[in-house]
Amino acid sequence: MSDNDYLSTREAASALGISLGTVQKMVENGVLEAWKTEGGHRRIPSAAIRERLAQRQGGKTNSTTLDVLVAEDNPIFQALYQSALEKWDFPLKLRLVDNGFDGLLQVGSCQPDVLITDLMMPGMDGFEMIRRLRANPDLARMDIIVVSAIDRDEILERGLPTDITLFGKPIPFHEIKGFILGRLAARQRNS
Repeated sequence: MSDNDYLSTREAASALGISLGTVQKMVENGVLEAWKTEGGHRRIPSAAIRERLAQRQGGKTNSTTLDVLVAEDNPIFQALYQSALEKWDFPLKLRLVDNGFDGLLQVGSCQPDVLITDLMMPGMDGFEMIRRLRANPDLARMDIIVVSAIDRDEILERGLPTDITLFGKPIPFHEIKGFILGRLAARQRNS
């Protein structure tokens, strides 16, 4: 691929390891650069795809900052997450979304180090979002924390992958804080 090459949405989806619909939404939301042909087909610069792949593979500007994405539809819980994580005064970049589809878009835009998600959300729920994320081998190292009021046995019966960290509600901020501290310490050791 040279810098002058352009990909169709289908080719971009294949290169990024995501669905065609996700690429189309990324283009519509301005997350992914593209233009339309006279026939109405989207063309995505190969350079934009390479940039997304580099971001996913850890092309972060500050290697000590932990990127945390929270997928939670309840605005009160969103405010609690924001308040708690800001009070900790850790080197964090916090992003908030209110459904699984927007979570996928954010991960496609720039892979977080840690995803904290609810399971019951409108549109695409946390179950589906996690299944799609874990189906992509490039995202296997991303930590996923589930915080849900659903019973643990029911969650496991619904086929959630076993490589996630599972907490019940109310939100156990002390547990999440310990998890994040551990990730920050590991990052500092490895840098």
